[in-house]
Amino acid sequence: MKKTSKTILITGASSGFGRDMAETLAADAHKVYGGVRDLAGRNSAAAEALRGKGVEVLELDVTSDAEVEDGIKSLLARSGRKLDVVINNAGVFSAGVSESFTTGQLRDLFDVNVIGVQRLMRATLPTLRAQRDGLVINFSSILGRVTLPFMGLYGASKYAVEALTDSYRYELSQLGIDVVVVQPSAYPTNLFAAAQKPGDAQTGTAYGEIGTIPGKMMETFMGIFAGPNAPNPHDIAEAVAKLVATPKGQRPDRVIVGQAFGADAVNAAVAPIQRQVVEGFGLGALTAVKA
Repeated sequence: MKKTSKTILITGASSGFGRDMAETLAADAHKVYGGVRDLAGRNSAAAEALRGKGVEVLELDVTSDAEVEDGIKSLLARSGRKLDVVINNAGVFSAGVSESFTTGQLRDLFDVNVIGVQRLMRATLPTLRAQRDGLVINFSSILGRVTLPFMGLYGASKYAVEALTDSYRYELSQLGIDVVVVQPSAYPTNLFAAAQKPGDAQTGTAYGEIGTIPGKMMETFMGIFAGPNAPNPHDIAEAVAKLVATPKGQRPDRVIVGQAFGADAVNAAVAPIQRQVVEGFGLGALTAVKA
């Protein structure tokens, strides 16, 4: 059976999961648009590399309303108003003593990880709703289901993505749009190297021995990532390609990629409770996407 080529938008395509997904899906005969920040500056080389792999590049900073709106207008103009799949991948990681991050840093974290998703949804959903078809993939994390000390602020942003995505899944189901959460485990990507560091290191120092744990945890992760049995980040691109190829209505609500650390058990335990609550409000019809 011949594969159907889809028009796909991926945010955060300059590195890591986003870049691999863009290149993988383009190689799979899809028309891929990769959203990249600072095209003329620090990401210019990455943009050229993406173009060399057949990816169309868009100037797209998910923290800017204007840039998101302009980027989607550009995409639709270039694609002949086609858009089938929206992948909200752009994200910022954060690790350290929670108190030692300033409120401004937490605002920045949520601006990318949560509000950035809402910006993309508002800019792209009018097109998907009009055609009554499409797929949205939002990137969460296993840390959006289970919490590790010193990673709670990042986890809070991903818990928010989980709730936001569930709500959109119900609300868009009768308009023929699938909404899926991907929950990656820890993988060796630039996300860790570019992690947000505490802006108030002095407070972390006041925690004494406890304050040294985040650094040791990161060293442990980096050691695993450098080892021969390091997890392969390409797992993510493969999982997403499978979701894109899966027929509408047959996609799972959530997909864990990598070691689950108990997130699979949480997913399994919460799903029937969630369904029961929604059905209890007489909204059971919203739990299945309309073909």
